Amino acid sequence: MKFYFNLLALMVSISSFAQNQMSGKIISKQTAEPISANIYFPQLEKGTISDLDGNYIITQIPNGTFTLVVSAIGYASQTLKVSFENDTKVLLNLEMEETAVEMEEVIISTPFHRLQSENVMRIERVSAEKMRQTGAPNLGEGLKNIPGVDLISTGIGIGKPVIRGLSSNRVLIYSQGIRLENQQFGEEHGLGLNDSGIESVEVIKGPASLLYGSDALGGVLYFNPERFARSAKLEADWNSRIYSNTLGISTNAGAKKSWNKFRMLARIGIDSHSDYKTGEGYRVTNSRFSEKDFKTGFQYSGIQSKTTLRYNYTRTTPGIPDELLDNSRSKKPLLPNQEVNNHILSLENKWFFGNSHLNTTLGYLVNDRKEFEEEDAKTPELAMTLRTFNYDIKYHFPEQHNFQTIVGIQGLIQSNKNYGDEILIPDADIADIGILATTHYHLEKFDFQGGIRFDNRQLHTFPTLGSDKLTRSFNSFTAAVGAKANLIRDLFLRLNLANGFRAPNLAELASEGVHEGTYRYERGNEALENEKNLQLDVSLEFRSGHFEVAFNSFYNSISNYIFLSPTSENIEGFKVYEYLQDHAFLYGGEFGLHLHPHPWDWLHWKSNFETVIGQTKDGQFLPLLPAASLTNTIRVEKEKFPTAFLSLKNVFNQNKVSEFETRSGGYSLLNAGIEDRFTFRKTKVTVGLSATNLTNKKYISHLSRFKENEFWNMGRNFVLRIGFEI
Repeated sequence: MKFYFNLLALMVSISSFAQNQMSGKIISKQTAEPISANIYFPQLEKGTISDLDGNYIITQIPNGTFTLVVSAIGYASQTLKVSFENDTKVLLNLEMEETAVEMEEVIISTPFHRLQSENVMRIERVSAEKMRQTGAPNLGEGLKNIPGVDLISTGIGIGKPVIRGLSSNRVLIYSQGIRLENQQFGEEHGLGLNDSGIESVEVIKGPASLLYGSDALGGVLYFNPERFARSAKLEADWNSRIYSNTLGISTNAGAKKSWNKFRMLARIGIDSHSDYKTGEGYRVTNSRFSEKDFKTGFQYSGIQSKTTLRYNYTRTTPGIPDELLDNSRSKKPLLPNQEVNNHILSLENKWFFGNSHLNTTLGYLVNDRKEFEEEDAKTPELAMTLRTFNYDIKYHFPEQHNFQTIVGIQGLIQSNKNYGDEILIPDADIADIGILATTHYHLEKFDFQGGIRFDNRQLHTFPTLGSDKLTRSFNSFTAAVGAKANLIRDLFLRLNLANGFRAPNLAELASEGVHEGTYRYERGNEALENEKNLQLDVSLEFRSGHFEVAFNSFYNSISNYIFLSPTSENIEGFKVYEYLQDHAFLYGGEFGLHLHPHPWDWLHWKSNFETVIGQTKDGQFLPLLPAASLTNTIRVEKEKFPTAFLSLKNVFNQNKVSEFETRSGGYSLLNAGIEDRFTFRKTKVTVGLSATNLTNKKYISHLSRFKENEFWNMGRNFVLRIGFEI
């Protein structure tokens, strides 16, 4: 701890080394009119917005050479290098070209912070605002609109993300720059994040163990928190959504203030929903849920350093449906239900040394999970607390001969403690450490990226209710290599080959008991080995002023794939399942088309097709594979007019099922929405109305855990949204 405080003192002491600044004017190349644009240094997390006359100024810039990103709606984004040294005052005037292509954003989840069009890996990035506009009742449901992403759902209150057929501990969740740990092995354990205070999500579809270690075998969901206020600004907002189907309301309010070197923000959110109504008109008993969320953050920006402290507390109370009773509209929790309290504390520091910099991110998480089953029980039947300390340290070397190189060390220290009557997994301590190196080589029409990593995990369990003590050690080398080529003008090819790994989780190794949420007795297997995979991704993209098309395909081979298999044994009336391993492979991809024809640049037509097939080596299909789907969306985005969309999602039959599943029929869902934004007495007002499942279709998603209960998914739902910003 003393060492860390010394580092903080160093950060403050070097903050007076330079007083660089940059200013200029942004105008349209076609009309010479001023543009209100975002001017942003991703490495520094520093930027501003040009005023109505196109003028801007950024101060307190450290010495060094940094990438600058300039973006504005309706204009092509630009990136360029800008150098500063000892009180440099740079005057940079820019002309931007008009385009109908959507504004590009900087990708944060990959270490070199580039625009999507410049990235070697293809990363899907969607703003939380766009997910809210679809009418999704929570963050998890909003993810289903991202190509290649789906959701294993237990009603609308509990959802687990699926990336290209893989989920749970094979998909890593990042929030506030640290990995989220919340007993994600359980199918009825939800995402654990509220959408208030979330700015966007980035999706890595494929092995990302090089960057993130174990559990990133199937991909990563990287949630970016909202940014702090611009310099010398006070900003506040209030938003509320009302849901017709669940009689629910979702409200959040936030405020943020920025001074010369110091920034702070705070946000509170409250969600409350009744049981959802199906397309057949009945309500699914105990599918109700409520959530309370609080986020705050503080940031100090020196000249050569930056410190960001964030804290997030979320309390979720979802019901666990079992049978249909009455069509109650009550929001009061019924039994059985869960009470989940999540605490996320993160501290990020950046130190700049000329053209190199050091990033350190520390995180402390507490996941307190309780399950209540008995009417007169004052204490939970199942209760466990997972405490995790994360660390991530990366040094970015100065760029030399077009090479950008990063070395780093990542890891976690974790403990699991039971204090309920029922015990599914034992008390345990886990320690991870990973060492990595990655580099990016840039040429005019080609980019190359590669890296290597070594990981070690130590796991120790403690005797709990008669269970034996277990000590295991897991090691793995991982590597990745990729290339992006500009074949001809506007045509890009991306090739990526990466391997990943996943150490068996605590439940797979040592569970012994009834898992109430899944109504089965689960038995671990202490002999399980690492899952390892090798995935090839091929992406071909064409982007012009009025036409975009993207074809993304993958082949994923997984050795030692871990799965639950039923036995002939029964304990306490529950069927016994045990964990086994086999070789598996998955393949498929996504195809996207985007048209915005001239001169109707305000009219957008998007079409996305996605499919995934997964099998074991003996030809058996893997469980919980999303059905193939085709989504067509027409969106109108005309200046000074409300934006509107109409979407039709066609989900095809799912006949490729495991021997323990049943097939699922196809269905079509019609969604629509309209939203307007205007200013009233210096207050920005947002009013919107959206609708999902407009035809009130009766259907059951193949990934719904209510499928075997034959509970339909949600029927027609209207969402009214009102927001104010000052």
